[in-house]
Amino acid sequence: MLRRLLDYQLSLTEKGRFLHRLRPLVEATDTFLYEAPLNTRRAPHIRDAVDIKRWMVIVVFALIPCILMAIWNTGLQSFVYASGDYRLMNEYLSDATSLAGYFDFAFKDNRYLSILKEGLFALLPVVIITYAVGGLCEALFAIVRQHEISEGFLVTGILYALILPSTIPYWMVAVGVAAGVILGKEVFGGSGMNIVNPALACRAFLFFTFPGKMSGDVWVGTNPTIVRESLLKMNQEAHTTALDGYSQATWLARYNVPPEIKSIHVDAIATNDVGTHVKTFPAIEQQFNQWKDVSHQQATLTQLEPDQLREFVTSPLTDGGLGLSSGYYEDAYHFASLKYGLGHSNDWNLFLGDKLGSMGETSILACLIGAFILIWTGVGSWRTMAGMGLGAFVTAFLFEMGSRLFGAEGGAWNPATLNFPAYKHLLLGGLAFGLVFMATDPVSSPATKLGRWLYGILAGLVTIVIRAINPAYPEGVMLAILMANVFAPLIDYYVVQYSRKRSMRRVRA
Repeated sequence: MLRRLLDYQLSLTEKGRFLHRLRPLVEATDTFLYEAPLNTRRAPHIRDAVDIKRWMVIVVFALIPCILMAIWNTGLQSFVYASGDYRLMNEYLSDATSLAGYFDFAFKDNRYLSILKEGLFALLPVVIITYAVGGLCEALFAIVRQHEISEGFLVTGILYALILPSTIPYWMVAVGVAAGVILGKEVFGGSGMNIVNPALACRAFLFFTFPGKMSGDVWVGTNPTIVRESLLKMNQEAHTTALDGYSQATWLARYNVPPEIKSIHVDAIATNDVGTHVKTFPAIEQQFNQWKDVSHQQATLTQLEPDQLREFVTSPLTDGGLGLSSGYYEDAYHFASLKYGLGHSNDWNLFLGDKLGSMGETSILACLIGAFILIWTGVGSWRTMAGMGLGAFVTAFLFEMGSRLFGAEGGAWNPATLNFPAYKHLLLGGLAFGLVFMATDPVSSPATKLGRWLYGILAGLVTIVIRAINPAYPEGVMLAILMANVFAPLIDYYVVQYSRKRSMRRVRA
């Protein structure tokens, strides 16, 4: 019955009939429900029994763990941060230090029902608006150009929704997806002709057009005013200080400290928790002994009172202190917690996704599950993923080692952002999500095997360079992948030239 209905609709759109201009829409419905009856007449092409529709559906399946985590984590963070109850916040922060405690908190008194409700309320409207507006744009271009509607937007739409903050206004969602689809894809000829990842083009348009809504404290709930008032109420009732106050700053924002904060400042603050196991301890101890003599303090390093620790770190160098401006002390304190994984910022929280960020990019575990599906089915390039991960890790490791080897007293006075554990960069921000789902876009990435390695390494390298050196922009994944997209054709060109020359040398030999 359904087949007969679709055939009847197709007959109404044959050449010369009054609905001929709408044929792309009817064909899109037909090919979505059934296998396409004809081969595509224009790119993208897949030389396989699997057509574009099934290719894209596999990517959507790979995104399911990230979608579920987006609903869960967004709902959990909104449930806690918007509650206005500091006791609930304290319970969450203390329980979430272990996996068992985390689930005990979430399932206590059926809290998971409220968590799922909050998460669905945050994600579903964004997804619906994205598909409605973006699909309309694609349909209009298909009608005007009289070509089939590609299933590519099936993936672009959900990727775009997952890389947005939960507080994004709905009208911005619509503007961003329309601008990204038109300027990032349709002006180049549509699906298969885009030179950059369409989802990242949508997000880049929003980031540079409305930066206030795409950066800063925009990662919790759906109404930033309610969350701000909730946090203010919590801090007032709990009588917190600037150091232990409740904040909605992401871990990546805590990493992005000014260059005036040096490694020695961060390590000195961490000595109270990790003892002598910091790289710059000899330099800290030397300054501390001088500070005790000058200030006549009765104190023991690694056992300082909070006021003593602040005074030691912010006292002038001539008095034996570490010379940090008092206005930077809170930033250095939070950076130390992130660097050494103290409290709620431990590595397992970062890996599992119990953190603030764009809705679908927080969980490294969910991204790895998606990567396994893409690699196992042959849809995603493992070379691109490995190349980007390797490029990011090696670059971060070179920054870390270079910071320790160069500079006075083992790099103690180098910027703290340079001397940051390399592996932690892989746990922060959207690096894992971009590595798995964004960089592997088959249209905007190289086609050659060696080219994919070089492309991935370039994207990973630029990501860490932006993070570590650029103080105005803490997350470099989006810009790094977009830049690598632009260089992808050039990379393929030189790889092909290299392969031809190598083949010619073999023939001559």
